[in-house]
Amino acid sequence: MRTFKNKKASHNYFFVDEMEAGLILKGTEIKSIRAGKVNFKDSYARIEKGEIWLYSLHISSYKHGNVFNHDPERKRKLLLHKREIRKLKKQVDERGFTLIPKDMYINDDNRVKITLAVAKGKKKYDKREDIKRKDELRDRKRNARFNKMNY
Repeated sequence: MRTFKNKKASHNYFFVDEMEAGLILKGTEIKSIRAGKVNFKDSYARIEKGEIWLYSLHISSYKHGNVFNHDPERKRKLLLHKREIRKLKKQVDERGFTLIPKDMYINDDNRVKITLAVAKGKKKYDKREDIKRKDELRDRKRNARFNKMNY
């Protein structure tokens, strides 16, 4: 199972809820995904007319795709049940959250799945606190390793 993560998402957002969704793709898109040509930068999902669409997910053109290649930045439809879409719409509308793709993977049945997160944007001071906490944790691990080697 191949997994692709949106590394910037946890830096820029607080995650409240997650949901797994299928993704409708063209033939050259799945070949590019298998080759690892995916970029999550600035991607988000929006609910329109009872359907969820994924925007700005860059899947590079397939190298051997010639005239049948896809548009790398086209909007892509996500597959969810109606009750799941209603639940997400309620959260996004009422509380001012946004839908962010957290990661993408190819499951055992060779289907591409996306983990969609209901997220709220972090402020600058929240990002600083996270960086500070990660630095302290890394220093503690480094010191513990160093002290262990001296004994």
